Amino acid sequence: MRDYKKYDIWHKSHKFALEVYRHTSSFPKDEIYGLRSQLRRAAASIPTNIVEGAGRFGDKEFARFIDIAIASACESEYLLLLTKELKYIDQTYFQKLESMVVEIKKMLAILYKRLKIDS
Repeated sequence: MRDYKKYDIWHKSHKFALEVYRHTSSFPKDEIYGLRSQLRRAAASIPTNIVEGAGRFGDKEFARFIDIAIASACESEYLLLLTKELKYIDQTYFQKLESMVVEIKKMLAILYKRLKIDS
């Protein structure tokens, strides 16, 4: 088992999830169970899957959860675009969150490739 807190990618994805939670609280009330909930779940899924994968034995299992985290990051990226176009977040905040999630995707891809090579 690995200590997930030693991974920079976990810290960055945790910070991203916190930012998403903070900013989605201002979404319209009719989005409580819709877009707000889906974006929060996708953002929280990134660090959650890193943690779950770190709790597994072997690089192959860890890589599987990193793959899921990548998919959640992709989902988050699209949902951010949708929220911007619906005018739930402004351009400045969108750019901040988008740059965070793009960096997270790149870091996850590097980690995934490293784990696949080592397994």
